[in-house]
Amino acid sequence: MGFEKQVELQKYALQIRICIMEQFDARGFGHIGGSLSIADTLAVLYGAVMNIDPKNPMKPDRDKLVCSKGHAGPAVYAALALKGYFPLEVLKTLNQPGTILPSHCDRNKTPGVDMTTGSLGQGTSLAAGMALGDMKKGRENRVFLLTGDGELNEGQVWEAAMFIAAKKINNLVWIVDNNKKQLDGYINDVLDPFNIETKFAAFGFDACTVSGKDFEAMYNAISRRSVGKPIAIILDTIKGQGIKEIENTMDNHSMHVSHEQCSRWISQLQTEYDALAKGNK
Repeated sequence: MGFEKQVELQKYALQIRICIMEQFDARGFGHIGGSLSIADTLAVLYGAVMNIDPKNPMKPDRDKLVCSKGHAGPAVYAALALKGYFPLEVLKTLNQPGTILPSHCDRNKTPGVDMTTGSLGQGTSLAAGMALGDMKKGRENRVFLLTGDGELNEGQVWEAAMFIAAKKINNLVWIVDNNKKQLDGYINDVLDPFNIETKFAAFGFDACTVSGKDFEAMYNAISRRSVGKPIAIILDTIKGQGIKEIENTMDNHSMHVSHEQCSRWISQLQTEYDALAKGNK
C-alpha cells in the first residue's frame, strides 16, 4: 500500500509554491531559491506532523517551528496562510509598509510564527532554549528547527548543536535544507561543510539524510521520536526546487522577477495541481 498522505501533501506543496510566487509577483524580487526548496518540507510539517491550531496560534502545547533561515519567510507565510492563520490576500503585502509579513519571520507581527529570525545562526540557540523550556515543563510538544546549509558556516550553529546534544534535548528536531547553494555560490566552493550527517552524528545527534522530494521519507524521518538524543535531518534538496527554470538559474538565492515570469511559473504549478486533483477524484 502506498503512502496515504502522498497526494494531499503534494497538492499542499504545490499550493505553497503558488503562494510563494504570488508574493514575489507582487514584490518583484526576493529570496526565491531557498523559499522554494523547503516547500515540500513545510507541507509535511504543517500538513501531516505538527500539532497546531490556526484558531488558537498561541496554545501552550502546540508544536513550534523556528525558521532560522529567516529569509525563507515567504514559504512559511504561504504555509500559514493556506492553513488559515490569516487571509490569503495578505500574502501580496509581503515586505510592504505596514505589512504583517516582513522580509524575515517576526513572531510579533505574523500569526503562527513562533520565533523572530533572520540573522543566520541565531535561530539555533533560540530553538534550543524553547525546546529545553518545554521539556522542563513536561510538555509533549516538539520544536522543529529549520536551517540552511550555508547557515552552517556560522559558529553559533555548532555551539547550539553541542548544547542541544549535551542537554539531551530530544524534543527538538533539527532540519537542514541542504540545497547545495548559499548567497555567493555552491557551499562546497564557499566553505565546505564536509559530510553534514556525519558531523551532526559526531555532535551527538540521531542523524539521517533523506530526499527533500520524498514525502513519505520526510514524514517518517520527521515524525519519529528518538530516546535520549535530539534528531537531525539533512534534506537533499535543490535550490529553487519545483520550478525547473529557477532550479537551472545559477544566481537564484535572491532574484528579480517579472510579472510575465511569475505568471508562467504559477500557471505551470497550477497545471500540476489540477492534474493531481483530477487524478485523485
